[in-house]
Amino acid sequence: MSSINEISKETILRLNGEVYLVTDFQHVNPGKGSAFVRTRLRGIKTGKTMELTFKSNESVDLVEVERRKMQYLYNTDGMYSFMDNSTYEQLDINGELLAEKKNYLKEGIEVMVIKFEGIPLSIQLPNKVTYKVTQTEPGVKGDTASGNVTKEAILETGAIVRVPLFIKEGEQIIVNTETGLYVERA
Repeated sequence: MSSINEISKETILRLNGEVYLVTDFQHVNPGKGSAFVRTRLRGIKTGKTMELTFKSNESVDLVEVERRKMQYLYNTDGMYSFMDNSTYEQLDINGELLAEKKNYLKEGIEVMVIKFEGIPLSIQLPNKVTYKVTQTEPGVKGDTASGNVTKEAILETGAIVRVPLFIKEGEQIIVNTETGLYVERA
């Protein structure tokens, strides 16, 4: 049994005999009362999502998972193909398991594939990745009077990111894949 402080994204928990993937969590430390952790869990077998809160004095059963570095190849009909560079073994993962992460996949990117008992559950993207801007509106001169003004840009993967007005089509930018926010020019 482990402390609730060890809960993080992509952690696997065993509750009442069922296994769940933590898709989101928030540690809360209110001014009054004891700390707790809010979690959003996805059932591995059922695929159903639920929210659960753990109090600070509770313990959870964390499950060991296998993490393998793999390279993204392509997607076909909602299935995303990855290859282990050491064994050249290929693995297909259903796009539903990847959720919004699939928007940041580009050919050749290396990710960590998270598996439990040989079943792929999710992927872990690098924190920052460089993408090419394929479409964005041109910035209008004098449009920065109000400070931090942004516009939408479509990346080579199809993801939409808010970028500063000075970013133009064809430029390379760095995006934080956890938050989906623009970081800087590449």
